[in-house]
Amino acid sequence: MNNSLQEAKALVDAVKSAYKPNGTNELVVCPSFLWIVPVAEQLQGSQVKTGAQNCATDEKGAFTGEVSAKMLASAGTDYVILGHSERRSIYKETDSQVNLKIKQALAAGIKVIFCVGETLDERNSGNLELVLKTQLSGGLKDISASSLPEIVIAYEPVWAIGTGVTASPEQAQDVHAFIRTQVVEMFGSAEADDMTILYGGSCNAQNSESLFSQKDIDGGLIGGASLKAEDFIKIFDSL
Repeated sequence: MNNSLQEAKALVDAVKSAYKPNGTNELVVCPSFLWIVPVAEQLQGSQVKTGAQNCATDEKGAFTGEVSAKMLASAGTDYVILGHSERRSIYKETDSQVNLKIKQALAAGIKVIFCVGETLDERNSGNLELVLKTQLSGGLKDISASSLPEIVIAYEPVWAIGTGVTASPEQAQDVHAFIRTQVVEMFGSAEADDMTILYGGSCNAQNSESLFSQKDIDGGLIGGASLKAEDFIKIFDSL
């Protein structure tokens, strides 16, 4: 929840100007709901994609204040972030709600950035793998393997978000590898090999290269560092 319309436009202009596609990776910006239409219009003709930060569990109806995946699609949204740790912790979203949202997004033709991650207490108590396994199985319940190309998984250790504390490259790699093994168990090895898994826990221009050099880390879900175009592009260029 950052940036006025003018600030958002200035940021997108700076990102678009500095962005040099590398032919392999995608760059996606995810503004607040209010700025999706102007941002999508700004990005027309560029290779930068537009994403949203959330969507509703239902297609339409008497849900005052909610925004459906169909609405987002009609506004020019390519991606939507679902299951973010702040949605889970502040707004008490459950795995079953995240699952409904994923299904809504896929039905609307929007690609999903599906977030999973553990708190510090969960990690310290030895429950990291159980937490991730529960979130993955719950969020992807009844999702077919044929839909997996439309889904990206983002691992965000809750204890590292906005704290300045980052998982070491080795810690992050271990968890990404575990997530990939869970995708193997749920869908198969070919699907797991093709799955894009992002790291999202205080990833910045200083640590992105060491994180992205790990075998199972395919990119980043960037928070605070994305508010500075120069840093955001440096992170992308380190892929």
